Amino acid sequence: MARDIYRDPIFNLKAVVEATGVTDDALRAWERRYGLPEPERTQAGHRVYSQWDIDVVRWLVGRQEEGLRIGRAVELYRTLEERGQDPLRAVPSPADALRSPTGDQLSDLRMEWLSACLAFDEQRAEGALTHAFALYPPEVVCLQIIREAIAEVGRRWYRGEATVHQEHFASQLAMRRIRTLMSSTPPPSRRDRILVACPPNEEHAIGPFILALLLRRAGWDVIHLGANAPVRHMERTVDETAPDIVILGAQQLHTAGSLLEVAQRIDRMGVPVAFGGGVFNRLPQLRQRVVGQFLGATLEESVEAVGPMLVGPDQRPRVEAASEVYQAAASHYRDNQLALQARAWEYLRDTGLAPEPLREMSRSFSDALLAALRLGELDLLTEYVEWLGDLRSEAYGSAQIVPALLFAYRDATKAHLNEKGQPIVHWLEGQLAQRVQGGAVSG
Repeated sequence: MARDIYRDPIFNLKAVVEATGVTDDALRAWERRYGLPEPERTQAGHRVYSQWDIDVVRWLVGRQEEGLRIGRAVELYRTLEERGQDPLRAVPSPADALRSPTGDQLSDLRMEWLSACLAFDEQRAEGALTHAFALYPPEVVCLQIIREAIAEVGRRWYRGEATVHQEHFASQLAMRRIRTLMSSTPPPSRRDRILVACPPNEEHAIGPFILALLLRRAGWDVIHLGANAPVRHMERTVDETAPDIVILGAQQLHTAGSLLEVAQRIDRMGVPVAFGGGVFNRLPQLRQRVVGQFLGATLEESVEAVGPMLVGPDQRPRVEAASEVYQAAASHYRDNQLALQARAWEYLRDTGLAPEPLREMSRSFSDALLAALRLGELDLLTEYVEWLGDLRSEAYGSAQIVPALLFAYRDATKAHLNEKGQPIVHWLEGQLAQRVQGGAVSG
């Protein structure tokens, strides 16, 4: 008989307390009075729990939050079992699972976790999340506390009120919690398999990771590849895992360019593609330039959209492919990109601006420019350039960064590109002319 790993007793009492937020005294009392959970004992008499026990405790906590006393929650569990139903395998409606409560307590928990992260106080941050998971379903905690707090850290960085280290600290704590939730999700109850990934160079993986968790908790078999998935291995991975749909997420313009390449390769394999992310919300015109179906502007919409995509007819819109002129310019630029960056840096290092952030911005600008060419519209760069100009982070905040980048890349493209690169030169000169006319740059 095959061993049931789901029922293997491998967790001690402390691990169950941390995973569920229920105190050790309460767990012992539930076991003694109601027979749930059902831990085994070691030879020394210590309780050991299975993943099934952890999920039972979480189910009971969920019923308490809906207003049932623990005794009534256990009674409901037993009644469902007697009817031949497995309470843990019941597939919730995504809309029901994602319906968010309102109130000051949720906001207070979010601010408590955010302030602890900004103070690098791991113990306080973990305590805030443990409290939150004890009060609310995982969907609510991930969407209304973790996701919104991480977004707030990003906004504070943009305004110069938070550092990159604070953002990284909060992100790592969030990823660790989500990873734990992923590993404790019951086996899939739906047949469809979903592959979720971020394209090359996309490091902002919280959104796709939460989406993968929500889809798995809704019953789907989900494989999550994480951030920065290389293009060269994607086709082999798709072939080996045989997903029914591949979901890709991008937050920035340059990674939307990478997403386009990945989506095209997967589409040629005959596998449906869906996509989403912040850049497609800021630049809605991008949605018509990528092969596949746009999932929606929010994670909640994305979860709702997956089911119809899997069972319904293909609803992909017509893709606006880049013109031959843009394709030639993109290929020519890519072939000369390193030389262009080196030439641009010769100009930038003499500006007197801080060298390290300027070097980073130069690489970022170059990648964004190439992505706009691949996507067939250089004006997509305008949003990125405006973002640079508005940046208030202490490391990057200089009104001269944008003019310096435009001048540097205008001169570099003139020096290294032939007639195929003329669309780039013209766009850069147009941007500089606007700034001279507006008084932002001296002639």
